[in-house]
Amino acid sequence: MSDVKRMLAELQGICNNPKAQLDAALEREQKVVGVLPYFCPEELVYAAGMLPFGLWGAEMQTSLSGRYYPAFTCSLLHTALELGLQGKLDGLSAIMVPMCCDSLKCFGPNWKYGVGSVPVIDVAWAQNRKIPAGEEFTRARFRAVLAKLEEVAGKPVSDEEIAAAVAIYNANRAALRAFSAAAAAHPDEVSPLERCEAIKAGYFMDRAEHTAKLQALTEALNALPKGSGKPLRLITTGILADSPALLGILEEQGIAIVDDQVAQESGFFRTDVPATADPVAGMSQRLAMLEGCSILFDPEKERGRELVRLAQGADADGVLWIMAKFCDPEEFDYVPVKRMLDKAGIPLLAVEYDQQAGSFEQARSAIEAFAEMLRG
Repeated sequence: MSDVKRMLAELQGICNNPKAQLDAALEREQKVVGVLPYFCPEELVYAAGMLPFGLWGAEMQTSLSGRYYPAFTCSLLHTALELGLQGKLDGLSAIMVPMCCDSLKCFGPNWKYGVGSVPVIDVAWAQNRKIPAGEEFTRARFRAVLAKLEEVAGKPVSDEEIAAAVAIYNANRAALRAFSAAAAAHPDEVSPLERCEAIKAGYFMDRAEHTAKLQALTEALNALPKGSGKPLRLITTGILADSPALLGILEEQGIAIVDDQVAQESGFFRTDVPATADPVAGMSQRLAMLEGCSILFDPEKERGRELVRLAQGADADGVLWIMAKFCDPEEFDYVPVKRMLDKAGIPLLAVEYDQQAGSFEQARSAIEAFAEMLRG
């Protein structure tokens, strides 16, 4: 096994067994805080000496969550709640839940009633997040989150500790950007699934440790000669794209992911927290700078313009929209963004993703036809 494949396998192992990471943290008596998507202030958890632990659902069939959510709720929240109801997250000291869509606003009350043993910390920010009043509101709400995290940690957290955590997270974001570029340059070495799981592993481990592993992997990739193959080059967009079955279809079709606009992936690492005297104000400013996600207030649909820039900058053959089933914000974005891509002459394919789905044959047929069209 090559060094690159060995390092990828190590990150894949972490990604595919998050429970082992949770148990290891509890064994060393470190408190762990679950973090639901999207854009929660993880740096505050890290600054308090606790481990942020991503809760992005799981590919599984649910049985208990149907008592709290109707069937037409997105599977991410169904499966995340199911994990809690089954007791698989009992070691958490708290969970952070952002108030950024109708279904997430119900998650905290459902969790409190159904799980109860793990306290909920609500995370709110200004919808109109770019104006000064919006930034100030977000900063105040993040300070309120910090106060609750201090209670969970049992100690105060200084601005110096927050600034140090921000620096560690910004270093991780830089390492993720470098890895994403290296993976795009070596699609013969890094499959779509390996790329996804190397990124996702960071949600379950110490960010400084993740950075070190990514830097070593990127260095090994950059030392390799470029491959001779000519795969189709796609940009992905959506909420999450971590299905082994779906990403396996891309690999079968000779498709490489050369960049993404996925909330679970570049939504985390594309934008750094700016350096400010008040580090929490910097975190508020980062939220104001973020683009490209359907749950962010975006009246001019800057998401579409960013997607065009990404596709053109990466010399992509097209865009694959991995549509989270029953996600209203994603569905509302589709038509205006498609119009922007059509105007720019960029082909787009949308496929539906449900973490409770047992088959992806419909997606397979659509991707095969899309690949044939692009090659033709």
